[in-house]
Amino acid sequence: MDFDVSIIMPVHNAKRFIDDTLKSLDRQTYQNYELIMIENNSDDGSYEHICEIAKNRENTTVLRINETGAAPARNAGINAAKGRFIAFMDADDRWDNTKLERQRNFMLEKDIAFSYGGYRLGDENCNPTGKDVEVPDVIDYKHALRNTTIFTSTVMVDTTKIEKPNIVFPKIESEDTALWWNLLKLTNAYSFGGVYVTYRISGKSLSSSKIKAVKRIWNLYRNNERFGVIKSSFLFVTWAVNAVIRRSGSQRKAE
Repeated sequence: MDFDVSIIMPVHNAKRFIDDTLKSLDRQTYQNYELIMIENNSDDGSYEHICEIAKNRENTTVLRINETGAAPARNAGINAAKGRFIAFMDADDRWDNTKLERQRNFMLEKDIAFSYGGYRLGDENCNPTGKDVEVPDVIDYKHALRNTTIFTSTVMVDTTKIEKPNIVFPKIESEDTALWWNLLKLTNAYSFGGVYVTYRISGKSLSSSKIKAVKRIWNLYRNNERFGVIKSSFLFVTWAVNAVIRRSGSQRKAE
């Protein structure tokens, strides 16, 4: 079967979330997609669970890798993808029913290579908290350095415009942000409008996550983009302000 969209989903210790996530895919109004789930080093029975699920889903492929981290998993999925469009989804998030159809149609109608969208924050059960993160209608490399608003589960890329060898997640921390910056050096990213994705916030320590995010973004500026201390410091301050606005659930579009 020929699929138009390939959905890449890393699976690591996501057994308790995966059924709910897949239900949101089953409800999509656009169904010409393949789902590629890539399990890596889970210890909660995720691999056995998704293999059992895949037996009853003709459009689903399960891969297993021994490398740790989301980057190798996503890269393995990209290599196996057959669709023109590649979409990314985390195993614990949820899509609204029309997300796939709206985004694909938007990209075709506007002749766009790279799209993304807004998202809402959800609790551990993926129930909306009432905080929505809106995004700019268009974002380029320069502005993305100051506002890491591109959320992985909202991204779709057209491989007829950006070839797969360019869609590679670096094996570094914050690999998703690093890839979006790389793609933005080739083309701008455009929002397909609205909020159609729910980002599940698990019970992890928020303070710990914030500290890690601070270290990761600084390392991206200094080691990945190789900016000097002064430029990195300026970008870091503007990034921090935008991060606070985004996490507060501001209804304003990020500047």
